[in-house]
Amino acid sequence: MQRAAQRDVRAQRAMRAKRLRRALVCAAAVPAVLITAACSSDSGDSEAKSGASAPQSAGGDTQSSASASPTVQAAAYAKLPDPCAVLAKETLSDLVPKGSKSGKKGSSDDPSSRASCSWNSLDNNGVKGSQFRWLNVSLLRFDSDVTRGSAEDQAHTYYGRQVKDAQAVDGAKNTKVVPLTGTGAEASVVRYDLKKKEGLFKQQTVVARVENVVVTLDYNGAGLAGEKTPDADDLTKAAQKAMKEAVASVSKANGAGGTASSPSTAPASPSKPASKSPSGDSSKAPSGSASADASPSRSAARKS
Repeated sequence: MQRAAQRDVRAQRAMRAKRLRRALVCAAAVPAVLITAACSSDSGDSEAKSGASAPQSAGGDTQSSASASPTVQAAAYAKLPDPCAVLAKETLSDLVPKGSKSGKKGSSDDPSSRASCSWNSLDNNGVKGSQFRWLNVSLLRFDSDVTRGSAEDQAHTYYGRQVKDAQAVDGAKNTKVVPLTGTGAEASVVRYDLKKKEGLFKQQTVVARVENVVVTLDYNGAGLAGEKTPDADDLTKAAQKAMKEAVASVSKANGAGGTASSPSTAPASPSKPASKSPSGDSSKAPSGSASADASPSRSAARKS
């Protein structure tokens, strides 16, 4: 009985010891589990944060890497007027009295971008000689293009080149350049004397830019076969008046009522560059556009 009781006591002690060890083991395991859980929780938060920010980062990269498509300001004017109708009949009667109906339209592969018209007049006064006049209006329109730039910038560059070319005519004497106001966005008149075998020609070249269109007006006069040489100031005033009409015609043709207005949408293709001028022997004008019927001296030779 005593041994049995002792065995029971030992057994109970063994059981308590076993339970104690188990409790200690569990107690020791709890921190590890908590640490593991904490690590797992942190890892999950990091992944969640990373996952949340990933789309934003990807979106940002897409926006920064994909550059916006290049654009330029649309051309203000999309077409040109009939070059032979840019001047009123009264104006033509003043500039080319005997040739107001002699307008000859130049050939062009693209009338919406380049056009020209010329007139000539020979007032024969018999033995006193004759008065010769020659007039040419040339228009060149530019389109905006991502490689060439805006239409207005191209027109501005061409305008400057036309003014310089008008000053570089071989044989020109007494050359003067006068800026004009109230005629388009910018305008200048280049005047000079040009001696030909037929006589002394008084040349006026007026260049004006209205938005994306450049208008070049050439006007000259000469007294032939003994007739007196025309007054250069009178010719210049007449040419300036004609240029204002031509500029207004460009605006009116584009629905601007004779003045520059809100831009119209123009085709994206650029106008062809200019290479030869409608004015005298060595001026430059739009490639593909109609140049003058003939140089002043040649016209005079045919008519005199």
